[in-house]
Amino acid sequence: MVKYNDELLNRTFAALADPTRRALLARLGSRDSISVSELAQPFAMSLPAVMKHLDVLSDAGLVAREKTGRTVACRLTASPMEQAMEWLNRYQRFWSDNLARLAAFVEEDTSLEKNPWPLHQPLPATPGSPAGRASPSSVVSMRSPKKSTPRGPTRKK
Repeated sequence: MVKYNDELLNRTFAALADPTRRALLARLGSRDSISVSELAQPFAMSLPAVMKHLDVLSDAGLVAREKTGRTVACRLTASPMEQAMEWLNRYQRFWSDNLARLAAFVEEDTSLEKNPWPLHQPLPATPGSPAGRASPSSVVSMRSPKKSTPRGPTRKK
């Protein structure tokens, strides 16, 4: 059985849960290195807000930062995503197997509709009773009670 670092997985999925952080990662994936100010440019938020998102991504190990003078550049580090992908692939195999079994069951059920079991065929008519009519029963049917009570008096104006 594969051992996963739960804390790393939790941080990775928490970081990926936010759409702004996913958009930041997508921008970082298109280039080797990009400055924080350039990275924040298309977002309708302040630079400190973008920095907070980058802190979360950095804590999860998804972003590496490098400072050169006054410029901070970021680059994508995808190694934590590899473990997350392994974890997801395990469940993908589980669901694929279950869906394959379900598809086989549905196909089998469809073939049974074309050639049903004898239990699904109508019962033969009993001697003396016409086909299609129910056989006589010893149960006496009762009249069903009324569903509502009679209307009460109305108020006159």
